[in-house]
Amino acid sequence: MHTPSLTIGVEEEYQIIDPETRELQSYITQILEDERLVLGQVKPELHQSIVEVGTTVCRTPQDVRAQLVELRRSVMELAGRKGLKIAAAGTHPFSHWANQEITPLERYLGTREAMAQLAQQLLIFGTHVHIGIEDRDFLIDCTNVSRYVLPHILCLSTSSPFWIGRDTGLKSYRSAVFRAFPRTGIPPYIASWSAFEGYVRTLIATGCIPDGTKIWWDARPHSKYPTLEFRICDVCTRVDEAVCIAAILQALVFKLWKLRRDNMTFRVYPAELIEENKWRAVRYGLGGKLIDFGRETEMPARDLIREFIEWFLGDVLDELGTRKEVEYAFHILEHGTSADRQLEVYRRTGDLRAVVDQLIAETAEGVVPDAVQPLRREERPIAFRPVSEVEVPKSYQAAGAGDEQPAHPG
Repeated sequence: MHTPSLTIGVEEEYQIIDPETRELQSYITQILEDERLVLGQVKPELHQSIVEVGTTVCRTPQDVRAQLVELRRSVMELAGRKGLKIAAAGTHPFSHWANQEITPLERYLGTREAMAQLAQQLLIFGTHVHIGIEDRDFLIDCTNVSRYVLPHILCLSTSSPFWIGRDTGLKSYRSAVFRAFPRTGIPPYIASWSAFEGYVRTLIATGCIPDGTKIWWDARPHSKYPTLEFRICDVCTRVDEAVCIAAILQALVFKLWKLRRDNMTFRVYPAELIEENKWRAVRYGLGGKLIDFGRETEMPARDLIREFIEWFLGDVLDELGTRKEVEYAFHILEHGTSADRQLEVYRRTGDLRAVVDQLIAETAEGVVPDAVQPLRREERPIAFRPVSEVEVPKSYQAAGAGDEQPAHPG
């Protein structure tokens, strides 16, 4: 069995902002009309107020950082020529979906026709991470096993607490909006690559979908590329957060491959149980509790995420050379996510326009020299229980060849 390439590709969706009103601006086709050379990595999305970027195939999180910095800078420059700004958050704090224009391209007009008003309401922004896995059997195995930690990853990326001018009480309202679409959420258990191909083939043959890209699970084997695509995250406001998430997912795939190589695997849990944890991540983010299904008990999300990184991923980070990038997650655990920072700005100012200003500034952090970061000096660490005080849960215990859990499900 060959080691997967572990290549990384990251896609980010940004908001196009009018700096005077702080509203979304439907302007992507105008931004790109004279910039055909950048369309390979900068492209439109469903709504005209969204611009999507995608890295080329990267080998390391460090390569991802360099490309995301350059892509963000390029998009900010393109928008700036039209007097506009760019912000990265899972939802806009107050712009209304009904006022947004659909991008007049066949693909998006087809989506609007197929999904009716749901397409118009899909004014959300995500980060998608592809990890290269060439072996199809392992690709399916990795999809099944990695589902367990998808809520943990979402907790680290929440950036959508507001929707059309309201504090929703959720840390990832983007997830709630997307849930209205079919073929979303935690993926079901997949028995094999041939079973997955048969599923896609049946949906195409019966007119449900034109191709596999219309399967929008939180993690999916990509229909065109040899990658596992993780789609659960809100778009990350800071570049550091996006690089951290990409590094964690690369390390996760590498760890699961090493277990499989040694005829072991992580325990596989039903999608309906993992959905319970996803709801907790959507609702409370880092401030809530996740369920440890091995112990069948609740634990603070921060404790379980720290445990996942230190105990489960810790032994592969130096081999990959990504400890610095992965351990940025500890900063997120201490200081909160973009959703937490947005709520803090709103509590302090009572002004959602100030939230937008904060998002614009943080999106430029590490990209534009001397970008003003008004909240950084006010961030305060949040106490969490050291992982040394936490018993290693059964959830993370690998199942060996002689255990009751099959080494290679399906």
